[in-house]
Amino acid sequence: MSASTTPSSRPAVTEREAREVAEAAREQHWRKPSFAKELFLGRFRLDLIHPHPLPADEAAQRGEEFLAKLRDFVETKVDGALIEREARIPDDVIDGLKELGAFGMKIDTKYGGLGLTQVYYNKALSLAGSACPAIGVLLSAHQSIGVPQPLKLFGTQEQKERFLPRCARTDISAFLLTEPDVGSDPARLATTAVPEGDDYVLDGVKLWTTNGVVADLLVVMARVPKSEGHKGGITAFVVETNSPGVTVENRNAFMGLRGIENGVTRFHQVRVPAANRVGEEGQGLKIALTTLNTGRLSLPASCVAAGKWCLKIAREWSAAREQWGKPVAHHEAVGSKISFIAATTFALEAVTDLASQMADEDRNDIRIEGALAKLYASEMAWTMADELVQIRGGRGFETAESLRARGERGVPAEQLLRDLRINRIFEGSTEIMHLLIAREAVDAHLSVAGDLIDPEKSLGDKAKAGANAGVFYAKWLPKLVAGPGRLPTSYGEFKHEVDLSGHLRYVERTSRKLARSTFYAMSRWQGRMESKQGFLGRIVDIGAELFAMSAACVRAELLRGQGDHGREAYQLADVFCRQSRIRIEELFTRLWTNTDDLDRKVVKGVLSGTYEWLERGIVDPSGEGPWIADATPGPSRKENVHRPIR
Repeated sequence: MSASTTPSSRPAVTEREAREVAEAAREQHWRKPSFAKELFLGRFRLDLIHPHPLPADEAAQRGEEFLAKLRDFVETKVDGALIEREARIPDDVIDGLKELGAFGMKIDTKYGGLGLTQVYYNKALSLAGSACPAIGVLLSAHQSIGVPQPLKLFGTQEQKERFLPRCARTDISAFLLTEPDVGSDPARLATTAVPEGDDYVLDGVKLWTTNGVVADLLVVMARVPKSEGHKGGITAFVVETNSPGVTVENRNAFMGLRGIENGVTRFHQVRVPAANRVGEEGQGLKIALTTLNTGRLSLPASCVAAGKWCLKIAREWSAAREQWGKPVAHHEAVGSKISFIAATTFALEAVTDLASQMADEDRNDIRIEGALAKLYASEMAWTMADELVQIRGGRGFETAESLRARGERGVPAEQLLRDLRINRIFEGSTEIMHLLIAREAVDAHLSVAGDLIDPEKSLGDKAKAGANAGVFYAKWLPKLVAGPGRLPTSYGEFKHEVDLSGHLRYVERTSRKLARSTFYAMSRWQGRMESKQGFLGRIVDIGAELFAMSAACVRAELLRGQGDHGREAYQLADVFCRQSRIRIEELFTRLWTNTDDLDRKVVKGVLSGTYEWLERGIVDPSGEGPWIADATPGPSRKENVHRPIR
């Protein structure tokens, strides 16, 4: 093995090189329409989501039948309090889920799976996760990002026939990308897969391997060195966990989701057959990102379940608890929180179901919709849980076990808050999601004018880009001046006892305002735009609110047409849209009125020690040790805590 390909050589990359790796991994073209992409460009394409798409009757029947079986199982076999107390899902529960087919929900029936649609898969995750969030994570990590989804999209027929039947019934899978010193910057990925004959030899350490402690099969991202006959690059492999040299060194413990089997896995000279490589060399990140386009939708599903439970507890508690002569729900300070929870839960379910059905139909490119759903749901669900704790007061801060011990209903509100907190980090933190979505949202601009703001492009390239940009903007900018949002009769089909047409006109007008703001910012900052993360985050948050408003209105009209609580759905959509509009206007104000520049100055001072005096007067309870654990490749010195469930 040459020095240039030794596992111990962690790639040293510049900021530009890191961006180039990420850029190469993203899908470069838009082959299908995207509602959210059009929204960011100032074009409100309601026709892409209305009438609301629906699953086929056969798919709905199959899904409902499984939901009935799953409900019976979680109601009779799952003890969420026991899992929280013992920090482990009992083996018999996992075995029962396997027998039920829950590990094969998204796997095609020809491979032994249930073949559920994305819509019903998410409904199942919501149901299972409401009984115990750790079970929802177990099932989604296995199917949304574990072995089944990458093989479904990129696997060979031989790989599908070998692995999918196992994943459908017996084997648990996990996805391994993160490393102790590598999170959202995959250019620095250090785990290597060196070609040797008909095999690849893996060396490296992976961190936060959800399901990794109990997994039988792993999807591992590793860097293949470039050599003769090998393109090289970050590549995906299916690895058997019982292979020699694979050691699960630690089962991690967290503030929430105590039942998840998340660990640290070390690979030392692990031989993986070339037949286990998924896709081509260098396609690993593209596979990961493409998998996450729909994989991320499992997270909003859990947030929907959380919102529904928050609403149930808020309703029951606020009607029973009296303060100053009347139930606390009738005090405006509490009532406004209940209204927020109800309206937001309706909107989150609308966003999740719409994005999921769009994924099932495969008529639209949903890379932005899926990312927006994950971003918005994780932030709003956390806020709802926080509001529930506030409504419950001291009982919200008290554990369910303590409440039961003194004779009251054991409501795990504080557990929900702890369990939900990771959603703002899982599968792309809020900050990373802002940047990822912003990149996709401005893709049309970069496609025509990117060379203009690239300092490394030649004058000839810039001149050509300038000509192309002139043609594009001459056609695009005039369309941002006026639209149907200015006509009082637009979207009249949404006007009934409660009028939602005004909210859709607002979305149309505001999408054009959003596009104008983005264009102005690009003109003002040009190449520095990518460093304006505060601005980009607010742009994305406005787009998320507009997407949620659209989904809520379309869902309300669907339910009205079906005669399924349509009047109440319109009321909830109306309240949500009014709340959302307030948030949007605040975000627009903060686009240009903020402390971003001052914040950067303070940060420089903090890091240079200028304000170190402010830290005096405390003791630091942190233990000794490095900030980041040593991940030098080599043989494991720890006991293997891998615990396969059979």
